[in-house]
Amino acid sequence: MRHRPGRTCRRDVERECRNRMKNIETLGALRQAGYRSRSVKDEIRANLRARLEAGEPLFPGIIGYEKTVVPQLVNALLARHDIILLGLRGQAKTRILRMLVQFLDETIPILKDAPLNDDPFHPASATGRLIVQKEGDKAAVTWLPRELRFGEKLATPDVTIADLIGDIDPIKAAREKLDFSDPAVIHYGIIPRTNRGIFAINELPDLQPRIQVGLLNILEENDIQIRGFPVRIPLDMLMVFSANPEDYTNRGNIITPLKDRIDSQIITHYPTSLEAALAITAQEAWVDRGSHVEVPALIREIVEALAFEARESEYVDQSSGVSARVPIAALENVVSNAERRALQSGERKPAARVVDVVAALPAVTGKIELVYEGEQEGPLVVAMGLVGKAVQRVFNRRCPNPKKSSRESREDSVFADVLAFFNSGRSLDLSDSDTEKQHRDKLKAVDGLSVLADKFFEPAGPAEQAVAMEVILEGLHQYNLLAREATDQVFRYTDMLATMLRTTEDD
Repeated sequence: MRHRPGRTCRRDVERECRNRMKNIETLGALRQAGYRSRSVKDEIRANLRARLEAGEPLFPGIIGYEKTVVPQLVNALLARHDIILLGLRGQAKTRILRMLVQFLDETIPILKDAPLNDDPFHPASATGRLIVQKEGDKAAVTWLPRELRFGEKLATPDVTIADLIGDIDPIKAAREKLDFSDPAVIHYGIIPRTNRGIFAINELPDLQPRIQVGLLNILEENDIQIRGFPVRIPLDMLMVFSANPEDYTNRGNIITPLKDRIDSQIITHYPTSLEAALAITAQEAWVDRGSHVEVPALIREIVEALAFEARESEYVDQSSGVSARVPIAALENVVSNAERRALQSGERKPAARVVDVVAALPAVTGKIELVYEGEQEGPLVVAMGLVGKAVQRVFNRRCPNPKKSSRESREDSVFADVLAFFNSGRSLDLSDSDTEKQHRDKLKAVDGLSVLADKFFEPAGPAEQAVAMEVILEGLHQYNLLAREATDQVFRYTDMLATMLRTTEDD
């Protein structure tokens, strides 16, 4: 990380000045101190520029967007744009919008008892203007922290204009004998009450078109109108939105005038590299259970590959997307299965296995949408197929293709000893209930399997070696060189030819 001492010192001076001002309690004292208010977008722009100049991280914890989303987002903020993040589910859209708060000032002065976070020098509400008119420089000032300057609303079809913008309060008008056009009878919605802050609407297309129309003035003229009365309230805020492309056809649309008024549309995406995906899952998944479950790196890679396979599967609806929550929840289930086994067997340091990934299927089947062909296959069958493809992907990254040449005989293959073990009529049962010793002893009994694991995977320890041996067996099955039956979280590997003959005889 680079730092520029001169610029950092200037930022420290500005911060110190603002901290001294926190003790100011009246408008007159604020004016005497030389405080100058600025718009929210100018405030964000200035603080963002300072971070860029100091070389500080902009969105810590957001991984995989360093060359794509983050530069576009920074450009939009520097241009003082209202923003929409467009992408499939599980792409950190909401998290990014909430992180924009960090670019606001730590605190800002507002008029005490004014309803809209009113700027003491330029109050937006009628109440605020009346306070300044009556009390002048003695008007009370309080300080609003940036955490309270963020408003958020999940768009649903039942959201009304009154919820977002406000409405006339007839009871107040009758009680105080005021006309409906008097600003004092307005009941403000959530957007005006976020004045001088950031307001986010998630899943924007779910808003009914007539409600979206109510946002047009806020984005273009920076004001609101209520019930057709000549009440204009100038608002100062950054408007940000999120949307899923699927929503445009399945649930609703963003009306064209509203899309035209949102200055920047930024497309989010899933991790494009395995390394970024692994980092995201490692950051978000809860695997530290206090029971010392060992999670080999190969298991993490398999779980991540599961999501990549789902995003390419012909059985999965790609327009719906495969959320980053899939590998996160799957890894947590894998760890839970190893933890459960350890508690039942009394082992102190269990290690996750490939067969444990089967326990992650509930985290997969509930998070992927299937196309018609996938529904015909069934979610469990599709999920099991994805597990096999994920292991094969890990196998292909390190091992040679077992069928790379038709001229090569099975005897000359590097996998010859392993295949010969099963050709002799023997089988191997791998269960998630076996102890660690039983599991490893079974794998080491297969001729040549540990040698191949050490050669191609270079395991860091016994647990990693065991997973490597499992990956080799499953990889050979995916290439139709070994048969595998999966029942009750038990993988049974046998000779492919013998299994085919037995099946034919049974038929």
